[in-house]
Amino acid sequence: MKLTPEEIERYKRHLVLHEVGGQGQQKLKESKVLVVGAGGLGSPLLMYLAAAGVGTIGIVDDDRVSLDNLQRQVIHDTDQVGTLKTESAADAISRLNPHIELQIHSERLTAHNALELISGYDIVADGSDNFATRYLVNDACFFAKRPLVFAALGPFDGYLTTFRAFESGEDGKPYPSYRCIFPEAPPPGTVANCSEVGILGAIAGVMGTLQAVEVLKELVGIGETLAGRLMIYDARACRFENVNVAWDPANPLSGENPTITDLSIHMTNPVAEACDA
Repeated sequence: MKLTPEEIERYKRHLVLHEVGGQGQQKLKESKVLVVGAGGLGSPLLMYLAAAGVGTIGIVDDDRVSLDNLQRQVIHDTDQVGTLKTESAADAISRLNPHIELQIHSERLTAHNALELISGYDIVADGSDNFATRYLVNDACFFAKRPLVFAALGPFDGYLTTFRAFESGEDGKPYPSYRCIFPEAPPPGTVANCSEVGILGAIAGVMGTLQAVEVLKELVGIGETLAGRLMIYDARACRFENVNVAWDPANPLSGENPTITDLSIHMTNPVAEACDA
């Protein structure tokens, strides 16, 4: 799949970039990325992945566009209210870059379909809005041995990291998983969602764009991975902080004595709502 003359013109700012160049752009064209959620995080994430020339993009979301989404979910517009988010996002991506192959999954990610879906892609970006889906995506990526670029939103803050828990770092210890940072989900009802506490819409733009950067870095092999580090964004102070995160040998997924050996645990766990991305 060589780059066409039109693609060479489209991506020339990448092609002259030493760290990307023709070889890196070819990697992007041959890559397959699964994006979980076409909401606040997914909006800039999907657009920048498409603009960058990622060859195949999968979108998983079973929700429909609502008017109150549009304050932050900028891939959608007013005319798309009531439309499936996957279809609305696909329309926007196709207008931006017709060279992208889109794979639409207008369904909820579950224990029954997660492993099969995720195994069909090179890397996963999680922009979901609830803890149950986050644990499911984390566990499925671990079993499928797929890198996971994770982001989450708060009213004035955001969080970003990369999980490669199926691999080890330079120190010989495994990289952490989501379960190393958050061993358990908070009880349902203890974490308010953004319909209750609100969210500054542009926060989603910041974090979704950073998420796209990390996905592209992982695909091309640029710079340092965020695996083992959690980046925290505080919008009110305009401050970014990096916190080192270590593998927890007691975690039930990738610890020394794992008790989670498949996705069956997710067949009965209730969904605990987080801030709607």
